[in-house]
Amino acid sequence: MTRPLTRTGLLASCAVAALISPAPALQAQEDDVTDLGTLVLSGSLTPQPMSRTGASVEIFDEDDLDGDTRSLADTLSRKPGLSFTQSGPLGQPSSVSVRGLPARYVGVRIDGIDVTDAAGTQVQFDFGGLTNAGLGRVELLKGSQSALYGSEAIGGLVDISTARPSKLGFSTRFGAEAGSYGTYSGNVMLGYKDDRGEVALNLSHIRSEGFSALSDNTEKDGVEQSTANLTLRYDVSDRVTVGGAVFARDLDFDFDNMAGDPSGTGQTRQRGARVFAELTTVRVTHELSYSHFDSQRDLATATYTATYDSTRDQIAYLGSASLGGAANAVLNFGLDYTEERYKTVGRADTRSAFAELLLQPGDVDLSLALRHDAHSQFGGHMSGRVAGVWHVTGSTDIRAALATGFRAPSLNELYGPFGGNPALDPERSRSAELGVEHRFGSVGSVRGTLFYTEVDDLIDYIWPTGYVQVPGTSVSKGVELSGRYALSERSTVYGAYTYVDAKDGNGMRRVRMPRNTAVLGLDAEFTPKLSGNIEVKHASGALASAFAPAGHKVGDYTLVNVGVDYAVVDNARAYLRVENLTDEDYETVGGYNQPGRSVYFGIRAEF
Repeated sequence: MTRPLTRTGLLASCAVAALISPAPALQAQEDDVTDLGTLVLSGSLTPQPMSRTGASVEIFDEDDLDGDTRSLADTLSRKPGLSFTQSGPLGQPSSVSVRGLPARYVGVRIDGIDVTDAAGTQVQFDFGGLTNAGLGRVELLKGSQSALYGSEAIGGLVDISTARPSKLGFSTRFGAEAGSYGTYSGNVMLGYKDDRGEVALNLSHIRSEGFSALSDNTEKDGVEQSTANLTLRYDVSDRVTVGGAVFARDLDFDFDNMAGDPSGTGQTRQRGARVFAELTTVRVTHELSYSHFDSQRDLATATYTATYDSTRDQIAYLGSASLGGAANAVLNFGLDYTEERYKTVGRADTRSAFAELLLQPGDVDLSLALRHDAHSQFGGHMSGRVAGVWHVTGSTDIRAALATGFRAPSLNELYGPFGGNPALDPERSRSAELGVEHRFGSVGSVRGTLFYTEVDDLIDYIWPTGYVQVPGTSVSKGVELSGRYALSERSTVYGAYTYVDAKDGNGMRRVRMPRNTAVLGLDAEFTPKLSGNIEVKHASGALASAFAPAGHKVGDYTLVNVGVDYAVVDNARAYLRVENLTDEDYETVGGYNQPGRSVYFGIRAEF
């Protein structure tokens, strides 16, 4: 029996896995389509082939992630439209910006669990301790996605899936690495897969002595982190699938409290879980899910201690109905209830109803999405998105999207102890993008995208007043270019460039945001066992914040990274990686160090 694929199918982690066969939108064409190509899980409410989504999506698979100790934020910044900042070594606060929009506009999920921190200054995710280890796939959805994902998705969404078994039966993947700054790490995936389901347990641990976060001292700020992810899926019958995910993260780190005071220590304890059940009928798929996320951050210095606790509970229903007809229509629809608590400050809940209509009129694929969010403190808000792709020829596509969105003030912005302002209003946004992609057969492709986003009533922190509404309209606009081309059977060149012009309503440029970023790299296979990579990354035009000390090093920098990989045996590879080969001295946050030349050696194996 042929069964429809939902968002959690072939390429999602087991936590969000539901069914593993063609999506409803493809049912009418299943006799003609045998290769769906790369499926995109986040661009619509149900998975769609990359070629048929009008959204801008970047995909990182296991070959891109490599299971090593590089930070995921750094890996994401290799793609166009992405940049990141980090306040020191691994474990220190780190954030990802998308198209000039800071981290508070970017939603983050791990195995279907929303892991943004409701007790943060804004509801956002700290990428500081998250490495590539144990990850199987990451999707970066760019552009305003409030119509699909609600308040925190004005800039986009990072959808993370942990590693899963790739073959039937029992399997194991193992990785270990050692390198600069006294860094040692290990990770393992234990999995089982058969024709009815799969289960995977990912464990990872990393310890590093680090270096001083602040540039005014030499005391090392170390980190130790352990993570565990359990995902599972099981087909009870041809029509019923159940599954779930469990997430745990323990992070201990040192930090510099302030200039001249390196006394800070911190702990982060995060726990998450998600369960789902899915029922498939002839034309409709139903999924009911519940997720819980708990985050506790404890900070201690010579002068103060602080605890930041938050929880999130979410109940969601998602339906997908194949309507058929000449346009192969599919209707996705659902309901969602989310409650967030900042334990010492307050709570807020949001009730949502949403729908998306997928159509295929001729050579065009369309997505029409609408969402209504009823916030417990700010009432109802509508968000919409129209996204489409026109298949001009078999090798050329033109994509376009128009969207609106909103972001409710965080509980900290409203009631937090440092400048909370209960008079704040939600931010409202409008965005547009237009892009073209051309493929050169199987040897390469090029893509270019123009983007524009404006935000009204932007919320910012002004010292010493606190959180205020910035008058006027804040604008972020620019262009993304990227491409990849196989020079031969053994070598491929790739590159990306982004120009961003991001200003607030007063015409002031957004700080810590490079105006230009560029990546140029070469992958090469020297022998059947030996391969290598060289990559150059350049950023320029970033401005430091008003709090940066004199003599800061925020601005232009160029990094050169190289690596080699050798197949020791058929199922095990050893690698050597050198980051910042030229030992560039730079900062992404004023007064906070970045790593110098770093060397890492590791091994990966699969059984």
